[in-house]
Amino acid sequence: MAAKKPARAPSAPPYSPAEVMDLLAPVYGQPVARPSRDPLAELVLTVLSQNTADTNSGRAFIQLMRRYPSWRAITEAPLEQVIETIQNGGLARQKAPRIQAILRAVAEQSSDYDLGFLEQLPLEDARAWLRALPGVGPKTAACVLLFALGLPALPVDTHVERVAKRLALIPETATAEQAHTLLEALVPPERYYPFHMLLIKHGRRTCAARRPACERCPLLACPSRIAPFAGA
Repeated sequence: MAAKKPARAPSAPPYSPAEVMDLLAPVYGQPVARPSRDPLAELVLTVLSQNTADTNSGRAFIQLMRRYPSWRAITEAPLEQVIETIQNGGLARQKAPRIQAILRAVAEQSSDYDLGFLEQLPLEDARAWLRALPGVGPKTAACVLLFALGLPALPVDTHVERVAKRLALIPETATAEQAHTLLEALVPPERYYPFHMLLIKHGRRTCAARRPACERCPLLACPSRIAPFAGA
């Protein structure tokens, strides 16, 4: 018998973001932020990760770094060669020209390909600069700001968005861009990193898109809890 779809969540969330984190941390561990301090590497890796699994994008990034000695070398390489290099990452024909276009735009701003200047900008100016780059949306920009520079930006990927909607933290009808704005207003900035990491882990391991494992979910008051396990 097929599992029932989660019911539409009510408007009032049963948990605050802090309560969600408190319940998920014992299950998945308490995330500790360690910014990489390499915003351009984070940017390229995030572009490679778009619409593909982390293992594949990570492999493509490693191949890119092994083949080319510098960002300039990637910028100036023949497009077909870059496509071949990142082929294992998926969507290489879309991502290779996007990466080269991003690197050209970065070089115009910083001849040594250093995005450290973003730290000196007001947060929204840094976000806007990143989002003006080819193929960079709210999630990619937030990943660079949070994971590389430790700045208060909240990336909302498909897992975070799905879990937040099932918990009624944001409306089901919210777009991906609206989800970023709504969750950044809801979650304390100093807790963006653990919120992001815990909801991603929960979305991957428990609250899956098609068959959520509600029977082992610690969020017992979740309004989208599948009916057969409502009393579990």
